Amino acid sequence: MTLRERLQEDMKSAMRAREAERLVAIRMLLAAIKQREIDERRELDDTEALSIVDKLIKQRKDSASQFIAGGRPDLAEKEESEIVFLAVYLPEALPPVEIDRLIAETITAVAASGPRDMGKVLTALRPQMQGRADMAVVAEKVKARLSS
Repeated sequence: MTLRERLQEDMKSAMRAREAERLVAIRMLLAAIKQREIDERRELDDTEALSIVDKLIKQRKDSASQFIAGGRPDLAEKEESEIVFLAVYLPEALPPVEIDRLIAETITAVAASGPRDMGKVLTALRPQMQGRADMAVVAEKVKARLSS
């Protein structure tokens, strides 16, 4: 079952169970996927849809921190509940040991020799880690590895 099909089924079950917050989060995600498909004039695969889920979660985290800083814990709580509903669609996170192993293998595979090769390494890693690891953390690890 593709991610889009799973979202459709979850939307139906949320409607039947009258789970308004979950339904709003699922519809928001489906709308974001549909918008990108319209923009690119093609159907997205699961990897691309996962990148949208990841992007929406990051946006919610940023919004929540801004709301907390602005003294609006009620709005921050709403954003955090949406994060919980969206995180269900991400694959299981990679353990740090696995991330380090994939980085080492990729550096060897692309024959990276220094910090200027960081882009090649990250480009090769992105499909394997999309939605399974925070790419900012991965980029820091790659940078540290290539600098030493």
